[in-house]
Amino acid sequence: MEATLVILLALVVALLAAQLSAPTARRDGAAVRIAEIERRLQLVMDHLGVVDEGPALPGVREHLARGEKIKAIKAYRAATGADLKTAKEAVEAMAGPR
Repeated sequence: MEATLVILLALVVALLAAQLSAPTARRDGAAVRIAEIERRLQLVMDHLGVVDEGPALPGVREHLARGEKIKAIKAYRAATGADLKTAKEAVEAMAGPR
């Protein structure tokens, strides 16, 4: 089961790398294709019973638990190097529905 997951994850990474290295004209539909790849990967993970607990993000969950969303975003950016928009979206997704 782990070997299958590793192979699938390697395939997803290879596909994403190929998309990112493609010329701009070919990237127009890249977001749609990436979303479809992510959807299919999630289906495989669900079928195999694999639970992705996400990356270890020091401080992010602790700040969210205290209701400190801005500090959580800052901690996420420090841990991942993500831009502000990406970090905000990720932290909001981690926080779940309000």
